[in-house]
Amino acid sequence: MTYRLDGVVIPTGFDVPVEPLRRAAHFTGEPGCIAEARHFAAQFLEQLRTEWCATVNAKAEGAVLLVVSELVTNADRHSDGPYILELEGTDTTLTVAVYDSNGALPRVFPRDPQRIGRHGLEIVRALARDVGVERVPVGKRVRAVIDLDHG
Repeated sequence: MTYRLDGVVIPTGFDVPVEPLRRAAHFTGEPGCIAEARHFAAQFLEQLRTEWCATVNAKAEGAVLLVVSELVTNADRHSDGPYILELEGTDTTLTVAVYDSNGALPRVFPRDPQRIGRHGLEIVRALARDVGVERVPVGKRVRAVIDLDHG
């Protein structure tokens, strides 16, 4: 923001772009990794509340933790190696990205309440504003953007 006083421009310092908060964690696929990923995400949300003054209601927090759980579970089940959880957030949105070593892109199945299993991406798509999947040099990245400021 810039204020003008008698034709003189006075910079306030608030017009400097601010980088989003970013954190990443590496998981080996050992038992307990999915719970660790949820805990990592919960700590990240608390940091967003503290450092970004983000208002994250219980519904948004539940959505973030469920999306993390689903994406990390998929990486755990469908890749043969470690995976990375990357979180990026501001006061209004949080992006969850999971990288794994399997280059096969996940399939999205049509809604079918009778189907047992394979509802992970369906759940993520219902909770996120945007979902993207892309191949990367190490395998693939699945990304979901979640709005934090409404519920």
